[in-house]
Amino acid sequence: MSAPNLATVSTITAKSVAAALTTLGTDVLTNAADSGKVFKVNNVVVGNIDGTNSANVTIRLSKSGAAQSIFQGISVPAAASLILIDKNTAIYLEENDILHILASADNDLVVMVNYEEIS
Repeated sequence: MSAPNLATVSTITAKSVAAALTTLGTDVLTNAADSGKVFKVNNVVVGNIDGTNSANVTIRLSKSGAAQSIFQGISVPAAASLILIDKNTAIYLEENDILHILASADNDLVVMVNYEEIS
């Protein structure tokens, strides 16, 4: 099945997902190969829960198995958060796309992703 034509959308569902990040990375958001949906990522916020040390975050977008870093080694100060994607810079995950996020230190960073599931 293919992703829906955005001009003929029947359903838009608001969703959120959160995760602790590790050095191995986490597939934070996956759009299945046969979902018939598009995910519009409206917001990605990364928070550093370590009160002393900064940590780096990398976001990779995997499109049909080919991964590309869209943010590489962005420093998140201790006890702070950064908005890496907002509605002005939204991205779309088509079928078989994965948003993979990793940190420079295990369990120092957390991420919140707000998105719309469009079908």
